[in-house]
Amino acid sequence: MNDTPRFRPFPDAEQDVRTSQAVPETPQTLNPAYRLAFDDLDFIKRDALRPVRLQLELMKTEILLTERQIASTVVMFGGARIPAPDKPSGKPGLDSLSHYYTQAQEFARLMTLRSVAKDNREHVICTGGGPGVMEAGNRGAAEAGGISIGLNIVLPHEQAPNSYVTPDLSFNFHYFAVRKMHFLMRAQAITIFPGGFGTLDEMFEALTLIQTRRMKGIPILLFGRSFWERVINWDALAEAGTISPEDLNLVHYVETAEEAVECIDTWR
Repeated sequence: MNDTPRFRPFPDAEQDVRTSQAVPETPQTLNPAYRLAFDDLDFIKRDALRPVRLQLELMKTEILLTERQIASTVVMFGGARIPAPDKPSGKPGLDSLSHYYTQAQEFARLMTLRSVAKDNREHVICTGGGPGVMEAGNRGAAEAGGISIGLNIVLPHEQAPNSYVTPDLSFNFHYFAVRKMHFLMRAQAITIFPGGFGTLDEMFEALTLIQTRRMKGIPILLFGRSFWERVINWDALAEAGTISPEDLNLVHYVETAEEAVECIDTWR
């Protein structure tokens, strides 16, 4: 193979966008109409440019993950409000779920040890980048000496990445739909811990894609049978005929990090 750099008759993209010379300040050059389109945020924010913004959100994360050669991920969904055992919230309901923080942290640690052995390219932990179960996942990955992904989302209330996300794998999204695509595009397994509306939304999105065969089947592991059986009556859905009996096999219950790892290893 010839490693000689290919001759480029035109400047590369970075060189091409640089302003070649200063322009005089005139009514024409100072008017927003004169701005280059890609450098005009007011223009990019227009309603008509929403398809472009969607495409940019999809492409930026995809390009950066590809550059890092990340081939597969293990996705962790779960409640942002679930506290670490040593930092109780003072709310009995949430504090009773704090052991799931511990299990999430340990699961991420165990999976990341494997990821590190494969040069941080396979089975990289991927969370929503926020607090609670998400923090536990990124924290466990960091404790194992590996990398992890955080896919944050712009919300009305203050939202910031937890401190355990690998900095150059900390992404931010405006569009929920694009964020959910990135959760699933490299997923080799999905773990779902107790959570609220967001967790349920992410879980049912994945189940629907697998049920309709828009996505290959992967292990979907629900931590905490007692929690989930109180929240969702899967058997009632099958008995009513709104899902098929075989759809009940799409989810599997686990209680511990070790059990989850074993399920992934033995999944058909």
